[in-house]
Amino acid sequence: MTTPADVFDTEHEQVVFCHDEASGLKAIVAIHSTALGPALGGTRFHPYANTDEALADVLNLSRGMSYKAALAGLDLGGGKAVIIGDPKVDKNEALLRAYGRFVESLNGRYYTACDVGTFSVDMDDIARECSYVTGRTVAHGGAGDSSVLTAYGVFQGMRAAADTTWGEPTLEGRTVGVAGVGKVGHHLVRHLVEDGASVIVTDVWAPALDRIRDELPGVQVVESTEALVASQLDVYAPCALGGAITDEVLEVLSATIVCGAANNQLSHPGIEKAMADRGVLYAPDYCVNAGGLIQVADELEGFSFERAQQRAAGIFETTRAVFETARVDGVPPAIAADRLAERRMREVGRLRGLWLK
Repeated sequence: MTTPADVFDTEHEQVVFCHDEASGLKAIVAIHSTALGPALGGTRFHPYANTDEALADVLNLSRGMSYKAALAGLDLGGGKAVIIGDPKVDKNEALLRAYGRFVESLNGRYYTACDVGTFSVDMDDIARECSYVTGRTVAHGGAGDSSVLTAYGVFQGMRAAADTTWGEPTLEGRTVGVAGVGKVGHHLVRHLVEDGASVIVTDVWAPALDRIRDELPGVQVVESTEALVASQLDVYAPCALGGAITDEVLEVLSATIVCGAANNQLSHPGIEKAMADRGVLYAPDYCVNAGGLIQVADELEGFSFERAQQRAAGIFETTRAVFETARVDGVPPAIAADRLAERRMREVGRLRGLWLK
C-alpha cells in the first residue's frame, strides 16, 4: 500500500488538497494518469482516522482507476477523490458545492462520480458548481446509480471465472458468499439468485441485511465476515471496502474463486501468488468491477443504458482474456491484468502524454 511518506515515489501526475473552512470541507483529489484521457473516478466520503490514512487510500484508489479504465478499453485516465468526514453527519449542500468548486478548478483534468458515501443526488449538488460531474440523477440527464452496472459487470466476471474453473459460464448449483450487500452487493445477489446460485451474505449494516431478508428470503444471512469466510463456499465475493483478502482469510477460505466488487481486495503484494498456489482463481477487482465506470463514462456521450450495458457485458470476455494471459505467461491473474492494462496505457498513451483540455 502506498504511504504518505512515499507520495513522491509514486507515478501520480497530480495530488490536490482541498480545504474550505466555512463548510468544513477537507478533501484530496488524486490524478494518477491522464495518458488515455481525462481522469475519471468517484468521490469517497469516509471518516478517515487522519489525513495520512485518507491520502494512502486516494493514491491507491486513483491508481486502480487508471488500470480499470485502460483494461475496460475506455479513453479515460484514472483519478479518485476522498472527502474526510462522516457522510451521515458532515455531508450537506454547502460542503458538496465547495467541493465542486475545487473540482472545477482542475479544468476538466478530473471528472468525479459516486463512490462509497456519495450518491447521485450528491453529484447534482456538486454539479451546481462544477461542469465535470458524472453519475448524476436521471432527472438531471445522468445515468443514475452506477452500482447497477457495477454489479452486472461483476456477475459477468464471475461467469467467466466459472467457465474457466468448471467449464460452464453459470453459477447455477454453486454456493456464493457475498460480503457487503449495500449498493453493489445487493444487485449482485439478485443476479446470482436468478442464475440459480445458493447465496450466503453478511454486512456490518443491519438494515442492508434486513432488506435482503425481506426481498430475497431464500438467501442465508450470517452475522460476520469471519463466519461467511468460514462457510463452505464455491465463490467468495468481497463487495465492501478493500484489503479483504488477507493471509488469515486465505488460510480458512474454502472457495475456489474470488470475484467481488470491492476495490484493492489484495491486502499485500505476493498474496496473489499465494492464492494461485492454493488453487484459488482470482478475478482481478478492477477488471470485473468496471461496469460502474463504463456506466458513468457513457454519460459523456449522452447516456444510453442499453449501450452502457452492452459495453459492461464485455467484461465477460475481458476477464477471460486476463485468465488466458495468466495461463500463457505463467503468472497469477492479478499480474496478467496489470500487464494488459499497462500495455494499453503505454501503446496508446504515448500518442497523447499529459491530458489538457
